[in-house]
Amino acid sequence: MAMRHVNLLIISLLTLQLSFSQINEIGIFAGGSNFIGDVGATDYISPNQAAFGGIYKWNRSSRHSYRISMIFTELEGVDLDSDDPRRQQRGYSFNNNMFEISAGMEFTFMDFNLHNGKPVATPYLYTGLSLARYNNYFFINNTQTSENSKSWAFGIPMAIGFKMRLIDNFILGIEVGARYTFTDEIDGSVPKADTRQQFRFGNINNNDWYTFSGITLTYTFGENPCYCIN
Repeated sequence: MAMRHVNLLIISLLTLQLSFSQINEIGIFAGGSNFIGDVGATDYISPNQAAFGGIYKWNRSSRHSYRISMIFTELEGVDLDSDDPRRQQRGYSFNNNMFEISAGMEFTFMDFNLHNGKPVATPYLYTGLSLARYNNYFFINNTQTSENSKSWAFGIPMAIGFKMRLIDNFILGIEVGARYTFTDEIDGSVPKADTRQQFRFGNINNNDWYTFSGITLTYTFGENPCYCIN
């Protein structure tokens, strides 16, 4: 009886170790970005500028991971690309360099167990909090004009993707993600300086959005549970 209890305890500890095993992923993101705001087209998935960066994940279990990413891009909006005749007639355009840091949690639809050596793939969702740094602009005489300053904007990332083990320790993912920001200044429709508020335009009730579409390639490393065969 005592030996049976010992065996049950060992099995429980092994199961707990599997649940809390620490597997790390580090890699790159490459793809495109597009902007949705008061200038340019309003298509939600229509990348028109390159985006690239790095990503790190800590796979807390086979169903969820903590992750952080840093992405660089140049957001662009061109009124002539819009389907809105009023924007086409106005003819504004802007470019804004952006650096984003995002942190949050990734949830998989199915178990994503990297320990058993078998092919594995799953759709996933990601959300958390983002912080983006961008240049401040305003429009005067239909021309984008710099305010010679930068700002930070918080946002909420919402992404959906699909990932799979590619070969050995490499994981390939395809992801589309939108960012809702708590600012309306990225496209220059709301000047940062109070003295330039007369140049404000657009819908004052909607904040800016931007999206990233692309692929991730990560390398996994870390200790496997003790009963896994390397």
